[in-house]
Amino acid sequence: MSRRFFLFGLGFSGRVIARRLLAAGWSVAGTTRSGEGADCPGVDVHPFDRDHPLPDSVLDGVDALLSSVPPDSAGDPVMDVMGAAIRTRAPAWVGYLSTTGIYGDHGGGRVDETTPAAPTLDRSRRRAAAERAWLDSGLPVHVFRLAGIYGPGRSAIDTVRAGQARRIVKPGQVFSRIHVDDIAEAVLASLARPHPGGIYNLCDDDAAPPQDVIAHACHLLGIEPPPEMAWEEAEATLSPMARSFYADNKRVDNARMKRDLGVTLKYPSYREGLAAILRETPPRP
Repeated sequence: MSRRFFLFGLGFSGRVIARRLLAAGWSVAGTTRSGEGADCPGVDVHPFDRDHPLPDSVLDGVDALLSSVPPDSAGDPVMDVMGAAIRTRAPAWVGYLSTTGIYGDHGGGRVDETTPAAPTLDRSRRRAAAERAWLDSGLPVHVFRLAGIYGPGRSAIDTVRAGQARRIVKPGQVFSRIHVDDIAEAVLASLARPHPGGIYNLCDDDAAPPQDVIAHACHLLGIEPPPEMAWEEAEATLSPMARSFYADNKRVDNARMKRDLGVTLKYPSYREGLAAILRETPPRP
């Protein structure tokens, strides 16, 4: 009899995790807002949001559960709506996908899992509160703090191909990143090495300025990179969401992920990750 995994939130990362679990022999079910899952073959998909709870029975027999659903202004929808049902069924392993944004701004300095949460953005403050709700739930929770996620269809390669790339230079600014395949690798590694209460930064080895990533994508594509644009010039042209990404500046340490979970990154930097994306997604004719 196969082990049962339930995944709240079949988004960009959730779909990749689901595929890896299916390949490893798990029976996988999960949620989208609409309940549609045409791009999730093999996954039993259910509709869920704060106003549309799951029947509790959907969680019967679940051995492991992961939530990637972001908190809203009222709190964490999964914990608020389904927390009691999850606790009653007591899965052996529970995971929560959070963000390295909870550390806030460190002026380019290094942070690890012992660094106190000091979020500067509202959405990061909500994540920090949601983390705490999961960790205080009495469940065997494992928290994964994700750096900037990229992968096929969501990368500098795609931005350049779409003609939307800009090389914005904010002196000293760096971002940590993680390829979506390495997120899935870390989740499966945690399932094999459970440590309830564990918190792990998921990021690659190379925090880098965003303009360097765009330049490398252009190099791989054999085109000239866009000209550099000073932050002072670019800031007023960015959406509030895009501008907010530049509010925090830090280098995220991933030593615990490697040491405690035994993860060897498939893509230790954006260079390997972008090269793989280019191989996997040739240009459309």
